[in-house]
Amino acid sequence: KKDIPAVNFIIHEIHCRRNIEICPYCSDSIPKSEMKNHIESEHVQVTCKCRMKMENSLLKDHEASSCPLRPVLCQFCDIQLAFNKLQEHELYCGARTEPCGRCGRNVLVRELKEHPQVCG
Repeated sequence: KKDIPAVNFIIHEIHCRRNIEICPYCSDSIPKSEMKNHIESEHVQVTCKCRMKMENSLLKDHEASSCPLRPVLCQFCDIQLAFNKLQEHELYCGARTEPCGRCGRNVLVRELKEHPQVCG
């Protein structure tokens, strides 16, 4: 899968056929001596804590961006909780009130950022 000078092509092709395999899962060129390790480390099926099955190589991205159990912070109180619990928590958390330091009115936590524009 690389450009090879025509002068070296036959020797290169012999070397590749003897030493390189194409992974049946990802089509990468892998040295034959590393193929078993490649398959076991990259393509073995694992189960995430959310019970979704996937290849090991995909687990980190899944846990970071799409797992419903990935940890996230509440925008109002900075408590860490699972992504699938965030919406329910923020509905409750944002409905709490705190007194405004300037006007003294009780303001919904979810409206604290905009409150200074209408305060007083």
